[in-house]
Amino acid sequence: MNPTELAEYLDSVRITGQVATPRQDNLRHMQLFLEGNEHLEFGVTRTREWTYDDVFDLMHERVGTSADRSHTEGQDTIDAGKCVAALDRFADRLGSSARRGERILFATGHPAGLLPVHAAFARAVAAVGATVVSVHEGRRFGAGDIRQVFGVLVWHQHGGLMHTHFPEPMRLSLETLAEAGQGLPDLVVADHGWAGQAASSGIPTIGFADCNDPGLFVSEAQGQVDVAVPLDDNVCPGLYEPLIAYVLERAGLPLL
Repeated sequence: MNPTELAEYLDSVRITGQVATPRQDNLRHMQLFLEGNEHLEFGVTRTREWTYDDVFDLMHERVGTSADRSHTEGQDTIDAGKCVAALDRFADRLGSSARRGERILFATGHPAGLLPVHAAFARAVAAVGATVVSVHEGRRFGAGDIRQVFGVLVWHQHGGLMHTHFPEPMRLSLETLAEAGQGLPDLVVADHGWAGQAASSGIPTIGFADCNDPGLFVSEAQGQVDVAVPLDDNVCPGLYEPLIAYVLERAGLPLL
């Protein structure tokens, strides 16, 4: 699949284009991020002053959300071209890291959508000799614990894998690695607070972010997150399969 075909596909399944997240949610999350809301700050350390207008303009530039300030409710968009361009940068970084045999840590706060995506990338990098970083399981967080499923860190609670924006699971996982005498990963591939916290800890980080996740695009603009790919991060997992294949082909990694 070439970039144009992928962009058309992404729009057709609403991974990009007219996505499910409503405009009012996107605007509200920008303000909550600036207020330091515990669910929206994602562990991002701000290195400059950001105004609401700054974040609004950044989201239009990096994601393709509407530039119309009078548009406050209803449909919003993610630009497929911006998504594919970011996927190219993501693939290039993932592929070079894998070929160097680096230690790569995978994590997701969206297990119902992105777990299979991260797991496919973890299998591929391991197949060419990179190390998928293993973190000792069972570290407590909230009413649950941190587990590693198919090489991907997730938060488990009450028998299920939980959606989370919190950065604390990544902080705890990095502490667990340090306590085991392991160094920091060479690369983190993640989303939500897992990604924001890793980048704020000085670890090279690439990952995915929805149009209501301004923190990771701010982090990218500050030079912390290396690549933030704009997309709907919670469609049915099978819909991401062409995206997975595209990334792995560009990265020069096997589709397993």
